[in-house]
Amino acid sequence: MNGARIPLATYRLQFNRDFTFRDAHSIVDYLNALGITDCYASSYLKAVPGSPHGYDVADPTCLNPDLGTDVDYWTWIDALRARGMGHVLDLVPNHMGIADSANPWWQDVLENGPSSRFARFFDIEWHPVKAELANRVLIPTLGDQYGAVLERQELHVIFRDGAFAVEYGADAIFPLAPDTYPAILGLDLEALTSRASGAESDELQSIMTAALNLPPRSTGDAQDIVTRAREKEIVKRRLAALASSSGTVRDYLAGMVRHFNGTPGQPRSFDLLDRLLNEQSYRLAHWRVASEEINYRRFFDVNQLAALRMEDPVVFEEVHRFVFELIRRGGASGLRVDHVDGLFAPADYLSRLQSRAAGATAGHDRPAPGGPPDTPVMPRPFYIVVEKILATGEQLPAEWAVHGTTGYEFAAAVNRLFVDGRNERALSDLYLRFIRERRERLSFKELAYRSQKQVLHQTMSGDINSLGHQLNRFSERNRHFRDFTLYSLISTLKEIIACFPVYRTYVIGDRPVSGDDRRFITEAVRNAKRRAPALTTLVFDFIQNLLLQETPIATPEECEERGRFIGKFQQITSPVSAKGIEDTALYLYNRLLSLNEVGSDPTRFGADPAVLHAWLAERQASWPAALSALSTHDSKRGEDARARINVLSEIPGGWKAAVTTWRTWNRRHRTERQGDFIPDRNEEYLIYQTLVGSWPFDAAEQQSEGYRRRIQDFLIKALREGKVHTSWLVPNEEYEAGVLRFVESILDQRRSPLFLPSFTALVGRVAELGIYNSLAQTLIKITAPGVPDFYQGTELWDLTLVDPDNRRPVDYEARRAMIERLDAGGGSASRPDPGSGADQSEADGRRDADWRPTAAGLLASRTDGRIKLFVIRQALAARARWRDLYEQGEYVALPTTGARRDCLFAFARRHRRQVVITCVPRMVASLLPDAGAPPIGRAVWADTAIEVPGDRRSGRPPMFADALTGATMTAAERDGRLVVPAAMALEHFPVALLAAI
Repeated sequence: MNGARIPLATYRLQFNRDFTFRDAHSIVDYLNALGITDCYASSYLKAVPGSPHGYDVADPTCLNPDLGTDVDYWTWIDALRARGMGHVLDLVPNHMGIADSANPWWQDVLENGPSSRFARFFDIEWHPVKAELANRVLIPTLGDQYGAVLERQELHVIFRDGAFAVEYGADAIFPLAPDTYPAILGLDLEALTSRASGAESDELQSIMTAALNLPPRSTGDAQDIVTRAREKEIVKRRLAALASSSGTVRDYLAGMVRHFNGTPGQPRSFDLLDRLLNEQSYRLAHWRVASEEINYRRFFDVNQLAALRMEDPVVFEEVHRFVFELIRRGGASGLRVDHVDGLFAPADYLSRLQSRAAGATAGHDRPAPGGPPDTPVMPRPFYIVVEKILATGEQLPAEWAVHGTTGYEFAAAVNRLFVDGRNERALSDLYLRFIRERRERLSFKELAYRSQKQVLHQTMSGDINSLGHQLNRFSERNRHFRDFTLYSLISTLKEIIACFPVYRTYVIGDRPVSGDDRRFITEAVRNAKRRAPALTTLVFDFIQNLLLQETPIATPEECEERGRFIGKFQQITSPVSAKGIEDTALYLYNRLLSLNEVGSDPTRFGADPAVLHAWLAERQASWPAALSALSTHDSKRGEDARARINVLSEIPGGWKAAVTTWRTWNRRHRTERQGDFIPDRNEEYLIYQTLVGSWPFDAAEQQSEGYRRRIQDFLIKALREGKVHTSWLVPNEEYEAGVLRFVESILDQRRSPLFLPSFTALVGRVAELGIYNSLAQTLIKITAPGVPDFYQGTELWDLTLVDPDNRRPVDYEARRAMIERLDAGGGSASRPDPGSGADQSEADGRRDADWRPTAAGLLASRTDGRIKLFVIRQALAARARWRDLYEQGEYVALPTTGARRDCLFAFARRHRRQVVITCVPRMVASLLPDAGAPPIGRAVWADTAIEVPGDRRSGRPPMFADALTGATMTAAERDGRLVVPAAMALEHFPVALLAAI
């Protein structure tokens, strides 16, 4: 690991004004008792005030005051360090929040245009396609057309602390450029001269002269930028001093402000303000204009998140300066990089980040030994993970100076183990019949393609048009390419991007194109050609050769321009994929919702155990310290909701009978509108699965208004993301109301006397089976290669839905009380060391006196989640006890034998003489005709057994102790192999962690 501090287990905390540094401090002891070693914190740098998530960082040079004071922060850090704990900080390097005028850097750009010291920080096209926007930033923030907003006096000039600005609403303040102040100050200067003293009048005119003589806002000269930054502030200070000392000047300024603000009902009275605004380095516009004309890169399509030019070393240093100081002082001990694919050059950024973070850890804020930031392969002395979505067949670049990803691919791989691939055709046929759709039209690949094209047309057309014009300028410079029309270039780009098989490639500079990048680019072009035969092949070939750096280049300028185009192209493919797939197609393709997850491929319906074994072995070899997550703040559904929905893949007959009956019963609750029904069939299928996954265990909660509201809020988001009948851009409130009425009706016992009893009967069985899926995937997460990560609150049953539902407050007092009850009830069985030779009779005594009551009690109360908390705590304690084994030990797939071998998944972790075996059930529905009984004992497992490592020649059969319960057992020889019968390993508890003794 090259000396990095690797967490044993992380716990994700979502900071906001309702969960502060003090709140985090109050649960340090609880997390420590749970077995967590590192808090994994959402961004806590200063965000837009009131931010619910912290990803809209407005000032990266200080802590977020919404979360508490510096003292609060360091008190939390000190509490962590006192227990030997660390924390991983979420970095947001791709963008900054600019809403509510909270970002001082962005405000400076608006005030000073290209001459701002911070103009280089933001990815702004100062010479965009629309000539009227030259040296100006389009600000799509108005709720109506500009002229209407202006003449309703919703835009008005204010004067504060020596500076003029335009205010819109309660929070939006747009600074006026100081060199335009004379338009206000000099409007009626003769009237002021007749009232003010000569000194006052002279000072005001001198201020005006100084403002007019400021270096121009279009300058790029470094000295002019410094001069303007200094002198404009002097202008403001002088004006503030004059207004403070002279009542006459104050009255004059107030009168001029009133004059500029116009009179409602008199349109011509707003001409002055209109002309003043037209002189600024920004243009205020209706928010709908953004999709076509916006000239700054955003985070996806969010206007309030402006992208940063992190490839600029100056920007990198300033954005990270405070974070490196926190690291130097012992704050963050690891970093998580948000949306790494949004960066211009991720590999270079990560090398620089690794070097500087390691240097700060070592007590000096300079690059750590190992080479400059652009060294192709860096050492990894500081723990860093990246948020990266890996497509099928894609690998994390081995040269990145990180320890792995945040674990989306882990969640997807493990989840597929619990989906019964044998029933794929049955579930597909049911889905198609339910929604009355043809198979060829409902291919997920087809939906993903159409959804990405929709995003390119509707919300990111301005980005693609800008890229097309950039490509057109490049083609015009070379006689071999200049005959391509702008329209053909843009159309071809759209097709290639919509067909891209991964989020992005990583071609940069004059470095060789990797084999993977070459494969992804050629695959995208090949598929785009097939989908768009009307477009000329010549343009496709031109763009492919350009992306592969194979176009003939005549000058260094052309080479640089090609590099810029490739970089921008790569920065566009990732948001298009995210918006098209994550935020559109995954809300449309509802065959089995547990597969519709960030980083998952819904077409991969289940996985044979051998596939997961191979994947985990490769993970141990390549990325043993990557995070292993089952839930994140981006999850569409909580991990236990997915575990439930997976059960439907095992019972296609029962599910088919249920949903077809429900459709008939609930038809009367649908709203008819012009021959169509609300909700449509696809949405109705989504609703039923959503209810199955999220249905509370508690009967009172099932009938609560809070649960109904959660479901309704989720459906509004799902409908708008799906963009079929409504959307965020054009909400159809009438349609949405019809869907909400449907949900309200089917959940009302009086209006749905048949549906609810039928639904609760099915979901009761599914929920019981889902419990065992949940326990199994939890134990795999803790013991498989990687660092187990727990999203806040998921130590109990996690039946949440997509954000903001999964950001609801967590009841830590209830969890703390559960741990105390486990301790009081003998829930922490002692765990002998592997190879320690513990006495058999002593172990048997422990078993009889300790673990059977615990197992029985936990199973009896399994719906309260305590059983999951128990498994987590016991398994994390085992991981801590045998840390070397889990961090360095090999991964060994264990064969299973017997009649139920397909329902058992087992692997060993082996290091030197230590061996620990994970044993969990899968496909539990086929094991349990009666869902009320757990999958334990001989009646369930019959002759099924696990082949275990061991030396038969030693003369002593291997013995194992269950680290969860303390139960002991001895391996037996069967057909020349050493085995542990599943009926023995899972005699009284549904999962086992067997340590050789």
